Parts: sequence; C-alpha cells; structure tokens
Amino acid sequence: MTSTDSRPVRPFGAVGTAMVTPLTEDGRQVDFEAAQKLAVHICEHGNDLIVVSGTTGEAPTLTDVEKLDLARAVREAVGPEVKLLAGVGTYDTAHSIELARAHAELGLDGLLVVTPYYSKPSQAGVIAHTTAVTEATDLPVMLYDIPGRAGIPLSYETLLRLGEHPQILAVKDAKSDLQQATLVMAETGLAYYSGEDALNLAWLSIGAAGIVSVVGQVAGDLEKVMLEAMDRSDLATARDAHNRLAPLIEATLHRMPGAVAAKAALALQGVLPHAVVRGPHLAADADQLRALGAALDAIDGVPPRDATRSPR
Repeated sequence: MTSTDSRPVRPFGAVGTAMVTPLTEDGRQVDFEAAQKLAVHICEHGNDLIVVSGTTGEAPTLTDVEKLDLARAVREAVGPEVKLLAGVGTYDTAHSIELARAHAELGLDGLLVVTPYYSKPSQAGVIAHTTAVTEATDLPVMLYDIPGRAGIPLSYETLLRLGEHPQILAVKDAKSDLQQATLVMAETGLAYYSGEDALNLAWLSIGAAGIVSVVGQVAGDLEKVMLEAMDRSDLATARDAHNRLAPLIEATLHRMPGAVAAKAALALQGVLPHAVVRGPHLAADADQLRALGAALDAIDGVPPRDATRSPR
C-alpha cells in the first residue's frame, strides 16, 4: 500500500522507539519525571513515534496503574504531534480488554496488541482474542508478531484475516519472515514496522512503513537518516547509516536483553540517572558496559557518551 509520492503509508509515523520505563533507584516505582524527560529526548532525536509498555518497557513487570500513569505522563510530555501507542496485550483476553478500554481514555494514537504469549492458543484463538481486544475500543491497532517470546507466530492466513479489520492498520514484526510480509503487504492494507533493529534496512527495502526500535532511543537521528535516504532511493546513504548502527546493535541486542542494554546506554549518555531494571532482568555487567561504551564512542551521529558516568 503506497501513497501517491511512492512512500509507504505510515499510520503510526516512521521512526519509532519502544521506550524503556525509567524506575526509581530502588526499582519499586516508575520514575514519571524521568520518563517524561526521556520521551522528549527521544522526540528531539529523530523519532515521531513512541511505544510505551512494550517488551523494552518491561511491561510484564508493570502494574496496570503504572502502565496507565506512564502513558498519561508521556502523552502530556510530547503533546499530540508525536504518535503514541501503548502495549495492552497479555495472555488473558479479559485482562487485555480491560487494559485497552482504560488506555482509550488517555488520548493515544493506537494500541499495540501482542500475540497471546505462554498459552499458545490456536490461530483461531489468536484471531478471536485479537478481534475482541481491538473491538473493545475505537482506537487503531498495531499487531505485534514476536514468536520468540509469544511461542507462536501470526500465520499468513491469520494476518490476512486480521488485515481485513478496519481498525487493524499495522504489524510490528519481530518474526523476520520478509517473504511472508511481502505477500501480506501485497494482499492487505497492513503497514509493516520493523521490530528487529538488525533488519531495519532490509525491512525498509521491501516497503515497510517504518521501524519500532530499541536503539532508536539512543541513535534515533541516525535511524531517521537511514529511513529518509530510503524514501529518496539513496541506498548508499541508507547503507552507510545501517553500517554505522551495526556495532551498537551488536553491543546491545545481541549481548543482553533490550531493556537492559537501552537503559545502560541511556545512563552512559547521561539521559537517565541510572540503569535500574526489575527482575527477572539483571543490570549490565562490567564487560557488557565496556562493549556498549565502546560502541557508543565509535558511532558518529549519536549523542556522545558521558565518560564520567557509570550506570548504577
């Protein structure tokens, strides 16, 4: 699905970040002031979409009240110009419906609905679950296809069925099946967003609308360079941005969980006061921090690391 100027239709913006959830130093509460500052920082560095309460946001460790207050705080901080989505999917249909309805009161631009995890329902169950959550509100929906965490994928047939629903506009893909996505995009109006940073360039090359990134909160400006280069068919510039991002992606997503890596990088940059995560995650160790610091130092086009800081 393309617009008249050949760029993909982007119902939820183009350069997005799956935002971490800043916590107080004891990890017991969400630090809403730090969350608001981080959201503004993200938008000042190339992003026009923020997703809260996703995987990188440590959503399974957040209470419903924390999720709602976080979405409310970020909306207040970034204003209506920035697209804001909140993750409301769980392994419980009734609970997901409750979360969707509660978030619908907050002026969001849409909901992120993950494939039900752990329970491993049938594809018919996935369709019934997703449809029920979608129809609980009038908000548009981005599906989240991440079989590595959910245990099951969204099948080709399921994507075609869900793509018929007028509220389901997009897919955040962390399945890495570009062939299937090519077919789905050709047969539906679904916009695809890369959910795996290492494949952002590949996704954009086959017509993805944009990205929902972990490293976007650290290197959003460079990701924007890559996306805008692809829009104007400047593959050389896009490939250069991709190559410059690769060491950072390697030091983060391939060496530690995304939430741990992103918080550590943001603390190294001085954007967050510390890198506290909630269990079962553990903070980055010394070797991981050294690799991450070196990757940040080596990449032009990202906010510089504060060499005086060490994440706590």
